[in-house]
Amino acid sequence: MDRARNLLEQIQGRLDELNKAERKVAEVILLNPQQATRFSIAALAQAAKVSEPTVNRFCRSFGVSGYPELKLQLAQSLASGAAYVSRAVEADDDPAAYTQKIFGSAIASLDSACQQIEPQQISRAVDMMIQARQIHFFGLGASAPVALDAQHKFFRFNLAVSAHADVLMQRMLASVAHTGDLFVIISYTGRTRELVEVARLARANGASVLGLTAAGSPLAEACSLSLHIPLPEDTDIYMPMTSRIIQLTVLDVLATGMTLRRGVDFQPHLRKIKESLNASRYPIEDDLLN
Repeated sequence: MDRARNLLEQIQGRLDELNKAERKVAEVILLNPQQATRFSIAALAQAAKVSEPTVNRFCRSFGVSGYPELKLQLAQSLASGAAYVSRAVEADDDPAAYTQKIFGSAIASLDSACQQIEPQQISRAVDMMIQARQIHFFGLGASAPVALDAQHKFFRFNLAVSAHADVLMQRMLASVAHTGDLFVIISYTGRTRELVEVARLARANGASVLGLTAAGSPLAEACSLSLHIPLPEDTDIYMPMTSRIIQLTVLDVLATGMTLRRGVDFQPHLRKIKESLNASRYPIEDDLLN
């Protein structure tokens, strides 16, 4: 494999050797190489929160004269046959290599998302959920199972909760929305027309709409509040992978926030739900031996 196609692997492999500032540059590139190929040097420096000279030093450490040449190398690296699976995987990777890369990509994406999500916005989102009379979780495509997982979590809070992945059902529910209803719309890109229309319809009928989506997207603009989900992968090209993991984790954060807001008096209710499952499970082997 030539140096151009191996550049992403080189950057990943040398993360621990880079100084703190240059590592920030590497992490931004690894998080979304496709986007990095469209950045100017100023935009990359801003995204990594470093200076432009730092970006140039980073480039020279990988044997290129500057960021324009590095972008060319990145573009060539992304042209491998494995691109539609994951941006970090090469066509000739063995199971050990692509397993490590997929896990590494997920870990890096979660870490980056954690640093970018604002606690104040999380607090506002929890407030909306606590105050809701009922909550509808909407998602399409890869976000549909995320909405279903949310239903599984949030029914525990003594709320009327539903999850829907059918556009017609989403539209009908939005058309009869009322004040006190909360629609949580999950969309990685925030550019799905039907979901944007549903958000507008729900708000027009007095409901609140919480988006889990990309900052500045049409859906984010249509929502009462949007939790901005970072974009670690280009789902126009790649299969959705880390994007779903980030969505699920954000929902875990919101569920935890609701649990803490309900306080210790709510714990018996949650324990009762857990204990209801005991009869459906085989006992642990140690219990059988005692």
